[in-house]
Amino acid sequence: MPTWQTHERATLRFAEMSKAGALDLASGVGGKIQKDEVLSAVEKYEKYHVCYGGEEEERKANYSDMVNKYYDLATSFYEFGWGESFHFAPRWKGESLRESIKRYEHFIALQLGVKPGQKVLDVGCGIGGPLREIARFSSTSVTGLNNNEYQITRGRELNRIAGVDKTCDFVKADFMKMPFSDNTFDAVYAIEATCHAPDLLGCYKEIYRVLKPGQCFAAYEWCMTDAFDPNNQEHQKIKAEIEIGDGLPDIRLTRQCLEALKQAGFEVIWEKDLAVGSPLPWYLPLDKSHFSLSSFRLTAVGRFITKNMVKALEFVGLAPKGSQRVQAFLEKAAEGLVDGGKKEIFTPNYFLMGRKPNSDSNVPVGPSSLL
Repeated sequence: MPTWQTHERATLRFAEMSKAGALDLASGVGGKIQKDEVLSAVEKYEKYHVCYGGEEEERKANYSDMVNKYYDLATSFYEFGWGESFHFAPRWKGESLRESIKRYEHFIALQLGVKPGQKVLDVGCGIGGPLREIARFSSTSVTGLNNNEYQITRGRELNRIAGVDKTCDFVKADFMKMPFSDNTFDAVYAIEATCHAPDLLGCYKEIYRVLKPGQCFAAYEWCMTDAFDPNNQEHQKIKAEIEIGDGLPDIRLTRQCLEALKQAGFEVIWEKDLAVGSPLPWYLPLDKSHFSLSSFRLTAVGRFITKNMVKALEFVGLAPKGSQRVQAFLEKAAEGLVDGGKKEIFTPNYFLMGRKPNSDSNVPVGPSSLL
């Protein structure tokens, strides 16, 4: 049980760590958006969502603009609080957040069976934390696909620092229209990224197209579980909080993701919600009742300090106007994620894996009304 002395030491340590980090956070808010246009971008982003009267169809129709605005606004906050890998992971007892994230990335590489010399595609790669980890773990060449210029610029700098810039790179493109030839990659994965797709079947079909026959695709998907009740107002509120706080046009059910994988033409190898039966819950780092020195910035105390630090930075002009609004909707997302996890109506850990057959004869033709 942490004592007040522990909290005090952690607070002092956080303050020391944050001197440099605060300036990086302040300079990064808004990404490629002009600093005097950040507040306007925040307002436009918010209007896409239910809390501000937005509609799902509008979010899907304008998903590229919405998701780009989201990551321009939120990336520096993510990196400040979470590190280079923007995803959750189920945890074992005694395992730190960082260790669980690395293991989770190794797990998907092992499931795909990636080998040295292969060409691997990371769909929706963020700033490349998983890409770098998997490239070092497996000695493969990994291409990161991302439609956000700011994240690509940041990712290339981190690749250079990590020493993987010769074997790994980024391509700026929409994952609904990939600029790759058919049958290009030996393996494809997506880590909590294709949840941004306006049409999951269309996204999975593009992944199928660029994957070599006989090879595999694996993903961790953000989903509502079968426990989600669309007629329950509290459930709908939680879903809306996650959508606005994480740049999502909608959140699909696990069975919809599985059906999309099948309809895209993949042979399903296996699928499972890895949150079920995890010794420690995936949402633990965001739970305000949890305290951790190793992930202090994510605790209630750490987030309180960050909130006030952002307020001060915006007041003195080091952070652009609108920074507090970004921090506020990210905080709302954290609350929605924890509530969704505790009620078991939401999971970010739905794993599914499919193989592209050696023959394309089973690929369905025509649109689907399922998604």
